[in-house]
Amino acid sequence: MLMVSITVFVLAAFVGFEVITKVPPTLHTPLMSGSNAISGITIVAAIIVSGRAEGALATTLGVVAVILATINVVGGFLVTDRMLEMFKRDPR
Repeated sequence: MLMVSITVFVLAAFVGFEVITKVPPTLHTPLMSGSNAISGITIVAAIIVSGRAEGALATTLGVVAVILATINVVGGFLVTDRMLEMFKRDPR
């Protein structure tokens, strides 16, 4: 099971790197917005897992996962907002 998990992780990292390097700069903002939506799913999953956890270690790891996923989503939306500001025209 560990080898399968490592293989899936390595393949996902390779595919992710290849996709990100091939995306033109004009599509980075929509891609980042989509990634933020997927990270929202991560928050929901972390809340569910931490709620069902048995033991202090599992609960602590679940809470840490919720905190890190929230930081990821908020930071992603802030960066997306900043990138969208770059496309607005100056009101001159």
